[in-house]
Amino acid sequence: MITQHLRELEADGIIHREVFAVVPPRVDYSLTGTGRSLIPILEAMAAWGEAHRAGRAAGAADAA
Repeated sequence: MITQHLRELEADGIIHREVFAVVPPRVDYSLTGTGRSLIPILEAMAAWGEAHRAGRAAGAADAA
């Protein structure tokens, strides 16, 4: 399943996959420029999630 997701991200140009011809097999993944451009969006989503979780926790405490 994770392999499928990684391949999709590679096909979308979000990550770069580098395969090394060694034993045991080794594959490295890195963000492309497009992938790096998503970092501010992901950080904003994480901040929203933290704020939302804090709000839910406060609401649950008020209900108790």
